[in-house]
Amino acid sequence: MNKKYKALFEPFKINNLEIKNKFFMAPMATPATSDVHGAYTYDSMEYYVERAKGGVGLIITGANWVESNIEKHIDAFFPSPTKMPNVYQKVAIEITDRVHAFDSKIFLQLTAGLGRSAIPHALSGGCVAPSPISNRWLPDVECRELTTQEVEEIVKKFAQSAKIAKDSGFDGVEIHAVHEGYLLDCFTMTLFNKRTDKYGGDLKGRLTFAIEIVQTIKKACGPDFPVILRFSIKSYIKALRQGGLPEEEFEELGRDVSEALQAAKILEEAGYDAFDADAGTYDSWYWAHPPMYFKKGLYLPLTEQLKKVVNVPVMVAGRMEDPDMAIKALEDGKLDAVGLGRQLLTDPEYPNKLKNDEVENIRPCLGCHDGCFARLLQGGRGSCAVNPECGRELFVGITPAIKSKNVVVVGGGPAGMEAARVSALRGYKVTLFEATNNLGGELVIGGVPSFKEDDRALIKWYEHQMKALSVDVKLNTKATKENIKTLNPDLVYIAEGSEPVKLNLPGIDSEKVVNAGDVLSGKKTVGEKCVIIGGGLVGCELALHLKSNNHNVTIVEAMQDILKSGAPMAPMNEWMLRDLLAFNKIELITNTCISKIIDAGAIVTSNGEEKIISADNIIIAVGFKSKNTIFEELKYDYSKIFNLGDGKKVRNIRAAIWDAYEVARSM
Repeated sequence: MNKKYKALFEPFKINNLEIKNKFFMAPMATPATSDVHGAYTYDSMEYYVERAKGGVGLIITGANWVESNIEKHIDAFFPSPTKMPNVYQKVAIEITDRVHAFDSKIFLQLTAGLGRSAIPHALSGGCVAPSPISNRWLPDVECRELTTQEVEEIVKKFAQSAKIAKDSGFDGVEIHAVHEGYLLDCFTMTLFNKRTDKYGGDLKGRLTFAIEIVQTIKKACGPDFPVILRFSIKSYIKALRQGGLPEEEFEELGRDVSEALQAAKILEEAGYDAFDADAGTYDSWYWAHPPMYFKKGLYLPLTEQLKKVVNVPVMVAGRMEDPDMAIKALEDGKLDAVGLGRQLLTDPEYPNKLKNDEVENIRPCLGCHDGCFARLLQGGRGSCAVNPECGRELFVGITPAIKSKNVVVVGGGPAGMEAARVSALRGYKVTLFEATNNLGGELVIGGVPSFKEDDRALIKWYEHQMKALSVDVKLNTKATKENIKTLNPDLVYIAEGSEPVKLNLPGIDSEKVVNAGDVLSGKKTVGEKCVIIGGGLVGCELALHLKSNNHNVTIVEAMQDILKSGAPMAPMNEWMLRDLLAFNKIELITNTCISKIIDAGAIVTSNGEEKIISADNIIIAVGFKSKNTIFEELKYDYSKIFNLGDGKKVRNIRAAIWDAYEVARSM
């Protein structure tokens, strides 16, 4: 073990329960599945067991409904201990037994409900709230106010659910949540709680729901049974459905830090054994699910304050995967336990790899939300963009091949490297051709902005895998029909990638016209005033990058809105990017087409009217197209040849990696 990180692998206690190290798996509902009986499925079991194998000290599951008659939910959205307890326990006991085999502890997360934050398709009835308030997603839909008796019934269901959890072998429960604007959180905030019964009024009254929950669980399960709380220290609500950015000055409409610190002392006194702390609500959704645009450890300035007023452990997730940052936060007294959320989706072996001094083998999370949250919102199974096995452990996997084969991979982008990695893991001899002097493909350019450090880290991870797996990487070598033939391959994977779409416009050959990739790579320098043609992800991230380097930027987009071309972004990423563009005063001109490049800048047309936009440089960022060159030459020469990644169809990194993984593991 690297002595530098030794303190991260020392135990800590929640109540009287000892956790073997200071890493916990943050609660995430996205990859876990349940059946119509409200029980966990067997593939969810494998998902949790895989993380226990990886060495994490404590696993906190995603949310479980404590009831579904007051806030009526659709079947198989979340599990529920109280729906059919006998069915629920059969799988739950198997989960806890198998997790415990690896000396990991596991807490069941229990939710009071979604409240006004309810995504409409999660409910089979109307939404509920402490007081009449509009639904987060449907402003015209008003949530029904819960009666006092209904709240009391939910409290009873917490006790029943916790007892089932304890009987099923769970080591404790986490209450979901005074966090993210869910039902219990709405009770705590004056913005949403206008009640006059015991569950409203002053801060103590608004915390009564949360207080009764912990007290009734302790009565049912005993004082030593750990009960922890998911707790947002600051709401970051600038307006309903509008968050505030880290550097932004605004009036907090939700819970501010000073009130949170008062609340924490009351909640600790009531019996909560630890705080799983973060920030944000669904009105400021990107705070609770931080994209790559946030700095690492974004909650630490808040948790440092929480640590000073409570005597129970403060547990912190939220981009905490940098071990140097984590150990310093522990030493500086900003936390007691380090939470890993999406990082354990990306690499369940993170704790073991860190403990065994194999940091270079830790696959990085990109903060993209594309494989986990976005895929779930699209109706698919939550997983991970760069780890296709996540949440799918039962039906995918890499098995050694019976007979070795020669494999040729053309292209060193994400798809090519993944095909090479999986093929090498199967025991094949792999040769990879890359025409440029480095691996990474479009990740090299996409990783240039300061907020894309994890893209750069993924390239380094793949480079290390290529060396560790003895893949013969031939840089600065263009694949040809001849040099491929000399290797006598049994399998050929073509992953040539994509190239920028070129515009055919008057003046397009002007020296002031440059491509977005050339600007990001440093091949071309640009003047102080830039116009970016294309408001997709590349254009918008480039605009932020240029603005941070003191350029004046305007984005011109032909569609009615930006960020609508290409694969849909996860909402939290899109909303934060939009807010960052506005905060940085980047001008957006939509429903406008460029018609001509002139010395002064560009002539654009909107609603039939032309106008001149002055610029030192015009930057083209209108999209990409597949190359598909050598595949057409070779497709009839080999019986097993596959076109992968953007060379097949321009999509996103998740699709490229998943396709390459699936094909390579099957051949």
